[in-house]
Amino acid sequence: MSRRVVITGMGVVAPNAVGLDAYEQALRDGISGIRHIPILDELKFGCRVAGVPQGVDEVAEQYFDEDELMAMNSSHRFGCVAAVDAWTDAGFERPEHDDDRVNWDAGAVIGTGIGGIDTIGERVVPMVDGGRVRRLGSTMVEQVMGSGVSARVSGLLALGNQVTANSSACSTGTEAIIEGAGRIRAGLADRMLCGGTEGASHYIWAGFDSMRVLCRNHNDEPEKASRPLSASAGGFVPGSGAGILHLESLESAEARGARVYAEVLGGALNCGGHRSGGSMTAPNPVSVRRVIAQAIADAEIDREEIDLINGHLTATGADPNEVAAWADALDATPETFPVINSTKSMIGHGLGAAGALESVACILMLRGGFAHPSLNCEDVHPKIEPWAASIPHETREMPGLRTIIKSGFGFGDVNACVIFRRWAE
Repeated sequence: MSRRVVITGMGVVAPNAVGLDAYEQALRDGISGIRHIPILDELKFGCRVAGVPQGVDEVAEQYFDEDELMAMNSSHRFGCVAAVDAWTDAGFERPEHDDDRVNWDAGAVIGTGIGGIDTIGERVVPMVDGGRVRRLGSTMVEQVMGSGVSARVSGLLALGNQVTANSSACSTGTEAIIEGAGRIRAGLADRMLCGGTEGASHYIWAGFDSMRVLCRNHNDEPEKASRPLSASAGGFVPGSGAGILHLESLESAEARGARVYAEVLGGALNCGGHRSGGSMTAPNPVSVRRVIAQAIADAEIDREEIDLINGHLTATGADPNEVAAWADALDATPETFPVINSTKSMIGHGLGAAGALESVACILMLRGGFAHPSLNCEDVHPKIEPWAASIPHETREMPGLRTIIKSGFGFGDVNACVIFRRWAE
């Protein structure tokens, strides 16, 4: 059995906007969500800017009761708000707490890269080391375990199918969508909430700062700090937030008359095995080209059908290599190369949430027929210059936009690609 999978709902908590309409407008307008983070000054971080969603606590207070909020760190709040929004956007109501009915055909794959370490750093370690273990509270485990958000969402929405979490570093959000779509295609579920979430905390970002892979050159100009595709890129900007897609079998969507945003045509996952230059921090270029080709094959389309690449593109030295891999895998000349952009230029690198936040952006671009700008790459990297005409520096209207390929290349040499197509009845 192989069923078609469509997207019927979305939720987003992003550094530059919360909610679909606001996010689409921010993408169209090229609004950066990168801002100065005062505590990073106090702690003497090299990078003192980050992408952090604004006003989420106020939104969460409208969604959840006091007990629920007490059990949520920032990763939980971002993920749960986005999940509830995706659920209601798909046309469903939140069940009452005393309603014992279970949605046996609906599940969730919601991942995180490093979620929970903020709670460990802020509460667990100080209280344990201070001899105050009994004051930790009964919700501490669920706040630090990898599946805490997906489990919380299952309780909020009475999900009865597979409920799990994934973690594959920067590929997490993209991988979750592919895994959930695969379950629906196989007939094991009708509907799945899929995506990723990552909290906002210096404890999450500290390791990257110590590796010197974060941007240190624009602490006084936060909106200019995230510079994918640029010759002056100085490292990535850490981000946070959540993106959740409500995936559904086409049969289920049609049966209930659901609004469809787009179709998940196919996807692929692989690992480079830390060979041919691949490592814990760099992708094997052979595996990158393979995963692109595998995704195209799974989607059963020709590579010439791809209109837009929403790249991984982090503003590191890997950007030129990624663009070269796209050109090779698509057998594209500078004249035939698709439009390519980086959502990270506006929101930073959301780590485990990145692929999900960017997938929501892809669906909004498909729906609206536009390519959002890639900010801060006026000085295109010399090795990327042959493909410079494919980079939109301002919003590019694309009324014929049909097919987008979205990538995630993560620490650990793990790769993910998913292909979305605009829905046309």
